[in-house]
Amino acid sequence: MRLFRLDGRVALVTGGAGLLGSVIATALAEAGATVIVASRHVARCEERAAQLRKGGYPVSAMPLDLTSDESIVALKDRIVAEYGQVDILFNNAAGRAAGTAEEQAKRGFAVPGMEAMTRAQWEGAMAVNASGLFVCTQVFAEQMKAQGHGGSIVNIASIYGMVGPTFHIYQGTPMTSPPDYAFAKGGIINFTRYLATYYAPYGIRVNCISPGGYYAGQPEEFVNQYERHTPLGRMARWNDLKGAAVFFASDASQYITGQNLAVDGGWTAW
Repeated sequence: MRLFRLDGRVALVTGGAGLLGSVIATALAEAGATVIVASRHVARCEERAAQLRKGGYPVSAMPLDLTSDESIVALKDRIVAEYGQVDILFNNAAGRAAGTAEEQAKRGFAVPGMEAMTRAQWEGAMAVNASGLFVCTQVFAEQMKAQGHGGSIVNIASIYGMVGPTFHIYQGTPMTSPPDYAFAKGGIINFTRYLATYYAPYGIRVNCISPGGYYAGQPEEFVNQYERHTPLGRMARWNDLKGAAVFFASDASQYITGQNLAVDGGWTAW
């Protein structure tokens, strides 16, 4: 079990205040890592970090705006100044279609479909999901290279980066799967392979996790239709991503790089 321990390692989880980010941060902290959760929603990140600190885990919150190169570099510099290193990067943050926070809250689970999405919405999402992920990886991989003892980068993609959307599961709801999501998540999976071969000489491993749908209070019609389409008969719940996160972050996967693991209840096995 020592292979799964992360004692003495420093991990950054982008989008650390969200559903998946909270799961990942908790898993890494439980495995012994010092964890930084970062996003534009600093108050939410601090709330999550405080909850974990109550359990005795060393977790801190820091600001990160993935649309700003300066913000990314400033975060790296702060982590190195406070902790001396960064060993694990989880590229988890995901942007939604452009709009104000109020507009996004009003949409809820409803997102623009193919006909409704505008160029501005597409580019707003890509500023985080493509460009932001690229710059964040570039900056933190250079830090890992400079440290000289390797590292682990884990990208969070999706089953919809592997297969086309099953649109009938959205019938009777305001939900759909937007086109920018498939584009970004499919790109992340192959970008993982590129990074794995590029950074392998420096001992930096790069892998990807493609989760299935996580239950987050979606409409009942959607949940029922989703679960009927899933071999294991349910949506993902809180603990389902934790094992994969610790596996890729730790020495348990020390000879694995460039891989994409579907954590999807069998969705992509059909």
